[in-house]
Amino acid sequence: MKKLNAQIIATIGPSSANSEKLYEMILSGMDLARLNFGWGNIEEHQKHINMLHEAEEKAAKKIPIIVDLPGPRIQKKSGHTYNKDETVLLTAEDEKYIEFGIKNSIKYFALSYVGNKNDVLSCRNLIERLGGQQPIIAKIERQKALENLDEIVEASDAIMIARGDLGEEVAIETIPFIQEEIIQKAKGAGKPVITATQMMLSMTEHPIPTRAEVTDVSHAILQGSDAVMLSDETASGKYPTESVAIMKRIVTESEKHLLNNNPNQL
Repeated sequence: MKKLNAQIIATIGPSSANSEKLYEMILSGMDLARLNFGWGNIEEHQKHINMLHEAEEKAAKKIPIIVDLPGPRIQKKSGHTYNKDETVLLTAEDEKYIEFGIKNSIKYFALSYVGNKNDVLSCRNLIERLGGQQPIIAKIERQKALENLDEIVEASDAIMIARGDLGEEVAIETIPFIQEEIIQKAKGAGKPVITATQMMLSMTEHPIPTRAEVTDVSHAILQGSDAVMLSDETASGKYPTESVAIMKRIVTESEKHLLNNNPNQL
């Protein structure tokens, strides 16, 4: 019987930006590392990559890196939005970040604010023109992306349900059902799907998550998510290692129930 083994993605930031902390996070269950290029600069991200390589060597475990491209993101005091009038998704900054990612042999590029399949194809063309072959994770965070979901799933290598920004464009009470639809469509197309944003947000300040957050992570696994992602929890929170460890426990328990309920799971 095959284990399901959904993966845990942890975002690297100030709270986790040293090799010892990253080593602890790897031992606690981190499977992939995300660099969010909406923050910081290339020099900082290069330091994070170097630290991660040190931690990998010590833990004897390879941790693939996701570079999250900001696209037409606009930073605000209370958060961020994006330039809705921008017709070209990839900026000159994104091109620089893609070049940086290829040079550092990162594993995936996550494409923000995808609206249709052409956004994905343009990104793929740019990656190839710069000498890379990295797969593309399309982030679903716009109403337009929901309208063009089938073609985006087909054009992409993987899907990320970016619930934070998505919650700014759709009625918040519809998000659980949109999440379910996206997971089903991705699974139907044989594409990996990541559920992300505010999964255990209270752990930025507290050493244990709320019961509602535990249920949310478990629900994402039971729905079929191939990965669940930590953002602020590991990038800027007080308990990055604990966040990974507790998420690992939730994933393990949820998969145990999936296997018990589906004994013929291949």
